[in-house]
Amino acid sequence: MNKHKLRSKILELRKKNQNKNFEINVNIFFSFLKKNNYIFKNVGGYFPSNYEIDDLKILKFLEKKNFNILLPVIKKNNQMDFFKWSANDPLKINKFGIPEPVGRKIFIPDILLIPLVSYDRKLNRLGYGGGFYDRYIEKIEKHKKIIKIGLAFSYQKTKKIPINKFDKKLDFIINEKEILK
Repeated sequence: MNKHKLRSKILELRKKNQNKNFEINVNIFFSFLKKNNYIFKNVGGYFPSNYEIDDLKILKFLEKKNFNILLPVIKKNNQMDFFKWSANDPLKINKFGIPEPVGRKIFIPDILLIPLVSYDRKLNRLGYGGGFYDRYIEKIEKHKKIIKIGLAFSYQKTKKIPINKFDKKLDFIINEKEILK
């Protein structure tokens, strides 16, 4: 199945399952990071939209533990940067209808939480098709290695994601049932 058809199929499935209340256990997520001895201060997340799995509980939990929480801001040419955000900070709505922080200082995440449309066991991801995360990872990893964690619902897993040379593989994928590595 090509990317476009797979994307349409999974987005429709996600819409149908929107009221199921699946979520990632914050304590299991944090224990996983500690168990693997990841040293991090800056966590890049996202503001969930379009029925994505909600990462806000994770971000608020980490903020209480004094980690810097970062959210993306979409720039021209499908580029993005991350800016510090707190749960008490105002947000502005971008051209895609997604809330963004209003900060001015760019931060680089140590850990990047990435929303997924679909994924496979080999840690390949399918996004919305704009290449935002692939371009961001390409740009940042020229200077710094970041831990890339995809977040999704278990039903978004597919047998095989069609990939190309621009697609960036993830380090882990976490859903409400398991951690793939």
